[in-house]
Amino acid sequence: MAQHMSTKPVTIAPSGFTPLEQAAPKAPVPRKAGRMVLFFCLALFVLLMLFLLSARSLMIEVAAQVPGHVSVSGLALPFGKRYLLRPGEYDIRVTAEGYHPLATTVTVDQRDSQSIEVQLQSLPGLLSVNSEPAGASVIIDGDTVGKTPLQDLPLTEGEHQLRLEEARHLPIEQTLLITGRSVRQQLQLKMAPAWAKVTLDSVPSGANILLDGEPAGHTPATLEILQGERQLILQLQTYADWQQTLQVNASENLDLGVVTLQPAAGELTLSSVPSGANVTLDDEFQGQTPLTLALSPDRAHRLAVFKPGYKRYSSSVELPAAGSDQQTVTLQAKLGEVRFSIIPANAVLRIDGKRYRNSNQTVSLPAVKHTVEISLDGYATVRRSVTPRPGLAQRVEVRLQTQQAVKLASIKPEVTTALGQTLLLFKPGESAMANFTMGASRREPGRRANEVLHPVALRRMFYLQTTEVTNAQFRQFQPSHNSGRVEGNSLNQKHQPAVQVSWQQAAAFCNWLSAKEGLSAFYAQKNGIVTGYDASSTGYRLPSEAEWAWAARASGQTLLRFPWGDTFPPTQVIGNYADTSSAYVTGSTLNNYADGHVVSAPVASFGPNQHGLYDMGSNTSEWVNDVYRIPSANGTTQTDPLGSQTGDNYVIRGANWGQSKLKELRLSYRDYGQAGRDDVGFRLARYAE
Repeated sequence: MAQHMSTKPVTIAPSGFTPLEQAAPKAPVPRKAGRMVLFFCLALFVLLMLFLLSARSLMIEVAAQVPGHVSVSGLALPFGKRYLLRPGEYDIRVTAEGYHPLATTVTVDQRDSQSIEVQLQSLPGLLSVNSEPAGASVIIDGDTVGKTPLQDLPLTEGEHQLRLEEARHLPIEQTLLITGRSVRQQLQLKMAPAWAKVTLDSVPSGANILLDGEPAGHTPATLEILQGERQLILQLQTYADWQQTLQVNASENLDLGVVTLQPAAGELTLSSVPSGANVTLDDEFQGQTPLTLALSPDRAHRLAVFKPGYKRYSSSVELPAAGSDQQTVTLQAKLGEVRFSIIPANAVLRIDGKRYRNSNQTVSLPAVKHTVEISLDGYATVRRSVTPRPGLAQRVEVRLQTQQAVKLASIKPEVTTALGQTLLLFKPGESAMANFTMGASRREPGRRANEVLHPVALRRMFYLQTTEVTNAQFRQFQPSHNSGRVEGNSLNQKHQPAVQVSWQQAAAFCNWLSAKEGLSAFYAQKNGIVTGYDASSTGYRLPSEAEWAWAARASGQTLLRFPWGDTFPPTQVIGNYADTSSAYVTGSTLNNYADGHVVSAPVASFGPNQHGLYDMGSNTSEWVNDVYRIPSANGTTQTDPLGSQTGDNYVIRGANWGQSKLKELRLSYRDYGQAGRDDVGFRLARYAE
């Protein structure tokens, strides 16, 4: 059988292919290159070991509330807070969030281990203050920094004292803890009202309401009145004023009910010839003529006018409600004759201040004590007292002496102290107001019980300092003196009045200045305490109350009620009182008055008064020489009074920077004390002969 071949295709598989260069075995690394790598690693290890053997450990502690970042110049190996450094100097810079960065230099010595502490100074914190109501003054650590709302005020880290003040609200004080580090902190404060509601009515209604002398509405009314002592007055035509002193406490409302007004008294303006006669009404002493009497309406009153040496005048007077009348009473004198014989014959004769044409003549005078004054240019003035006797003539002989006149002529119109203070000469005995009445009428608004009307006469010439004694002047006597501060406002500047001075210190200053200039001491002292005075001394002293009142009030032939005149309030800025800028210090202000000074002003910051004296009745109140007492209304005239030799309290006269009420700004207002106060100073005086 024949064989057959298969037709099935045959698959041919490719064999593997390897390139010649890949198939060849790898050549070994040359031995020279391996040795170089090994040498480099060995050298690096040796250097590292040398560094580690010579390096010292430095620990850097950062005092901060947050982690700080430290960078060190040069080669340094950090291990946490420690750094390995070779001995030498390195610059270190430390930073932390909320802190000022710090750069310093440190020296690493041969010790194995060292450490340093770095104190970082935190950035100020940012304080925002809001208040209800807005507009309150913000005071930080005694300094006013602005008004609310106050945003992002920078403050150093730590405790601060905050005070919030607003005129009609109670102040808020609290301690702040400022975080610092630019952290923002906010305060939201609500202020309590500093007033209370006072409700009142009157019969009849419609009466004018005066609050501390200022119009406040009509009855019936409900008033919002600031806390403190307040003077409330109701006035209605043909009715007498009703007044009451209120002690108002914040948020404690008062209901005064209904006030029944009484018919107004009638006013009788009474004068006499001669003036200065004593007056009684229904047997009660009223004062001396000229004066105005208040009469209960629609009934008869017994009136008597009398004066020593004159016949007594009596009558009956009656006036309707709010009625007025004027009367002049001419008194009949009981006369006695006085014959004057004066050399030189052309000398001027004055009796009780009245000048007579001829010096050598016989004069009929009332049978009372009279003051006789005989003067002539170039001669000494002679003063005598004479009491005529009816039916018996008297003779007065006077020969003027020229030597005394020369001495008087040498008296300077002004003197300057060793400290540079200026004192002006005053001769009240030669003025129209040589005799005047101190105090105030009981009908005068604001009049206090210690302002009793009483007559005085000034005859001795005296000097009075034009300004109050300043801090700079007082410190030459007492170098350590400190007048202090009020609510952050300084009283201690050299030209401000010296305050916080007691009456005893003021008197000691006068004696010290007298000794400095070789003058006899006016005040007697024992163990540093004043025990009396020598009225004959021409050494420095405090003004008498009568001298102060004359220098402040006498203007021509009238007595001023206020330094600026007779109406209240002042219409121009004439002195330093509690004005609108000092409300946060004083609590009460003179409305619409801005003198530019929160506390006391430098002396002579305002114009002088009618006598060339500065700050009489403003800036600071002033010590005077007199021991405090309430005058007697007995009609006896005192001549050149100086007060008692000693006492516990002394008179203070004049208003000051912290006062604004009608009663305090009157020139007849009297206060008293003995210790130093921040609103009481003094000025110098001395007799001219």
